[in-house]
Amino acid sequence: MIRRKRPVAGACVLLAALTAGLAFPAGAAADEPTGRNAPKVNLLLDVSGSMRAKDIDGQSRMAAAKQAFNEVLDATPEEVELGIRTLGADYAGDDRKEGCKDTAQLYPVGPLNRTEAKTAVATLVPTGWTPIGPALLKAADDLGDGDGSKRIVLISDGEDTCAPLDPCEVAREIAAKGIGLTIDTLGLVPNAKLSRQLSCIAEATGGTYASVEHQDELTDRVNELVDRAAEPVVTPVAVRGADSCAKAPTVESGLYTDREEFGQQRWYRVELLAGQELRTSVSVAADRAVRPDYGVLLRALTVHGREIVRGEAAGNGRTDVLSTGLRYPKPERDDDSGKPAADVVCLAVTHSFSAGSGVKTTPGLPLELTVDVVDGPDGASDVASFGLGRGWWLLGALVVTGFVAGLLWGWLSRWRFAVWRTH
Repeated sequence: MIRRKRPVAGACVLLAALTAGLAFPAGAAADEPTGRNAPKVNLLLDVSGSMRAKDIDGQSRMAAAKQAFNEVLDATPEEVELGIRTLGADYAGDDRKEGCKDTAQLYPVGPLNRTEAKTAVATLVPTGWTPIGPALLKAADDLGDGDGSKRIVLISDGEDTCAPLDPCEVAREIAAKGIGLTIDTLGLVPNAKLSRQLSCIAEATGGTYASVEHQDELTDRVNELVDRAAEPVVTPVAVRGADSCAKAPTVESGLYTDREEFGQQRWYRVELLAGQELRTSVSVAADRAVRPDYGVLLRALTVHGREIVRGEAAGNGRTDVLSTGLRYPKPERDDDSGKPAADVVCLAVTHSFSAGSGVKTTPGLPLELTVDVVDGPDGASDVASFGLGRGWWLLGALVVTGFVAGLLWGWLSRWRFAVWRTH
């Protein structure tokens, strides 16, 4: 049974935490942040030859990045374990195969020694290729295991030069591992193709993308992302939804992950007391190539199949993630029995993503479900009345005001007409 408790987590939680859909016992509740593992950040810097260009505040891109890194290292919180990895820093030749192996750990992820880290950064010279895909794989390995916050901050001035290892596909593979890793990306030039690639990498793991053209912007943005890594996180719980409400697991307030096959429907159960409000949201991520024009539908139903409320969203291929949500307040009881009236609310999740030709359909698409059960609003019984909620009092006031104004206007008109006739 769900008891009154503080809400846990919001809808926009990191999609990097999505898992492969392992089965967990029904009724599992989301874990609270434990704080046992230090947050980890791996700064991934492009040191390819194009970083020699002098177009950032009159200095080279490399010089601006070094200055920004030095300021970030000074401001890094003590509790954050930070590392630095490079791509394109060592091989200056024309052999593409060798150039695509050019990624190295400049400073290992761990407790920060600012002097050593700054000394390592000072040695960097723009050199070679831009192997973003291989570097992301290595950067993820640098962060190791553990359930603490893990973040990669990729800074680049150019697209990957090592296809067919597509960096966006690499990011999706990292997200599908369910290791709680977020990748944020920063572009140093306003280039449309670079923007699309870096945006795709970030979106695949629930991260962010930004284009920066000044050294102080770069410093501020990296500092912000490092600080964000130190914020407490909620670890999602894997849960396996059923194909009907009767078989569905009961979930409490928390954050959950699941996998949903194409054309499948997933069901979950929530117990709701009188006077409580259910707030829930769902996000489905396209971690592989899908056809455009898709949607996500979230419905709340009674155990008898009557729909209470729904939330829905549609997409057209411009984003990898689609989210929707709903709210349902259960009215207080009118009787005085004093017994809690717990109702089961069935949550049904359906999506209309479809796989392209030759695309694997298993495992299902990553699904993230947020459930909050909170104290309901006063007078929950009329919250949905004609869509007015607590606006009834305002409507009544407007009606009374209009009636009085009409009477006054009518009396004034008759008085003016009488005066006109007497004259």
